Amino acid sequence: MKETKLNDGTAIPSIGFGVFLIPSDGSTYRAVQTALDAGYRHIDTAAAYFNESEVGKAVKDSGISRQDIFVTSKLWLQDYGYEMAKKGLETSLDNLGLEYVDLYLLHQPYGDVEGAWKALEEAKKEGKVRSIGVSNMTVNIWNHFVPHFDTLPSINQVEMNPFFQQKELRSLLEKDDVRLEAYQPLGHGNKDLLENETITGIAKAHGKTNAQVILNYLVSLGAIVLPKSTNEERIKSNLDIYGFELSREEMAAMASLDKGVGSHDPEAPGVGEMLLKNYRVHD
Repeated sequence: MKETKLNDGTAIPSIGFGVFLIPSDGSTYRAVQTALDAGYRHIDTAAAYFNESEVGKAVKDSGISRQDIFVTSKLWLQDYGYEMAKKGLETSLDNLGLEYVDLYLLHQPYGDVEGAWKALEEAKKEGKVRSIGVSNMTVNIWNHFVPHFDTLPSINQVEMNPFFQQKELRSLLEKDDVRLEAYQPLGHGNKDLLENETITGIAKAHGKTNAQVILNYLVSLGAIVLPKSTNEERIKSNLDIYGFELSREEMAAMASLDKGVGSHDPEAPGVGEMLLKNYRVHD
């Protein structure tokens, strides 16, 4: 498993297993078990995924040393602000059944972001989290909040795939050695992406699947990728992205697929209010 060094010195596996939208009815537990058995050592969850408990149980039952599994969770908007953020982290740790998480993110960039960030900075000093970061921050949102932070995030987790390659954001983050972490790297099942002729041609040339080419390409750009699946064969296949290298011409062909627009716009009016209304992690 290849790793990426974060700007705080922590090493993070370059490919992780995401559990967004996997139900907490045993499905998350089984999917994480399958992923860990396949060789994943990086699991990404969140308070707002409502499946932290099953992730923690799968990690504990895996028989793998805790220090060998990189666990990410995220603070939900409902718990933003300094005091609420401290309680939100404790709730996540309790749900996971863990003494610490390897990475803890501000899930959305709205509300009292600065107060919540201060709580994360303190939690890092206390050893409750190893690294801290943000999510869904565009260039404009990043420039609005991050200059007021005492410390830089190590990660910005955002939507990224070959149709939305985040060129401007990548350039901004690279200046401070902040890593971009790609959610929905396979386009959330977008057939136009997964069956794209350019990607299909490259995949055939290397004897790989289209998904493997996509993930290999994103990692080659420096991104950390978080593919998600509940299908055992795809879970295994999505991890097998090394052992081949795209040529300069293939990299250029992949770059040309960028449309510059994603499925989610964090800057759209009312997004924060809508998310807070529709996702309540506690009463």
